[in-house]
Amino acid sequence: MKSILTISLGMLFAAVLISSQAFHWYRIQEMFHFDSFHMFSLLGSAIFTGVISVWCIKKWKISNVNGEEIRTNKKNIRPVGNSIGGLLFGLGWGITGAFTAPVFILVGWKWQIGLISILGVLLGTLIFGALKNKLPK
Repeated sequence: MKSILTISLGMLFAAVLISSQAFHWYRIQEMFHFDSFHMFSLLGSAIFTGVISVWCIKKWKISNVNGEEIRTNKKNIRPVGNSIGGLLFGLGWGITGAFTAPVFILVGWKWQIGLISILGVLLGTLIFGALKNKLPK
C-alpha cells in the first residue's frame, strides 16, 4: 500500500511539474533573465506550501506512515558551505536549465540534457561523500 501511495504521489507531482512547465528550459531562462514571474510564483507557492505543511505537522503532531512522530531538527548555519553549495547548485541549474525533480521528466521525454544533469548530480554526490569528513563542520 505504501508503494502505491508513493508512486501515485510521485506521478501527481510530475503532472504538476509538467503542467506548470517547470521542467522546460525556456521557463528557467525567463526566470534568470527576470522576463517572467511564472517560475518565481511556482517556487514561491512551493515554499508557502512547505511552510504550511511543516506548521501543520508540528501543531497537530502528525505521524508518518509507520505511525512514528515526525521530528524536525534544527540545523547549524554554515555560511561558507551553504554559499558554495548554493552557487554550485545554481550554476548547474542555470547551465542545464533543469533542477532536481524535473530532470527525471527530461529523461522521460528523452531530452539528453536530463541524462547529463543526472550524471552531474550523481558525480556531485560522490564527490561530497568522498570529501564530507574533510569539510569544516
